[in-house]
Amino acid sequence: MPIEFNLHDQNAKLARGGFKGCLGALDGTLIEVRVPDSDKGRYRNRKGQISTNVLGLCNLEGMFTYVLSGWEGSAADGRVLRDAVHRPAGGKVPTGNYYLCDNGYGNVEGFLTPYRGVSYHLKLF
Repeated sequence: MPIEFNLHDQNAKLARGGFKGCLGALDGTLIEVRVPDSDKGRYRNRKGQISTNVLGLCNLEGMFTYVLSGWEGSAADGRVLRDAVHRPAGGKVPTGNYYLCDNGYGNVEGFLTPYRGVSYHLKLF
């Protein structure tokens, strides 16, 4: 039996839950790659795998609106995000709006992270 998921209902819950101005969410992922031996140090992530760091921004409908790939696996999430917002066709955030993200990105203008040490549960929304 398929799981039904109504994005419009979820968007309304986000707005009611105090997320007015939210444009969507972002996160990164690591994808294993093969690189020359001379580059392996830069591409080795914290788990010891050789990977590239990929950042993705999604709108409230769950559609990707921006993807940045190519950063070394050792690059911190915040560093990749800074690069993305400074690129000419990067992930720009209109004034008064923001994206939800995890603590790896830091609370900076246009990006909202959870409070540290607080547990959040989907049932609350």
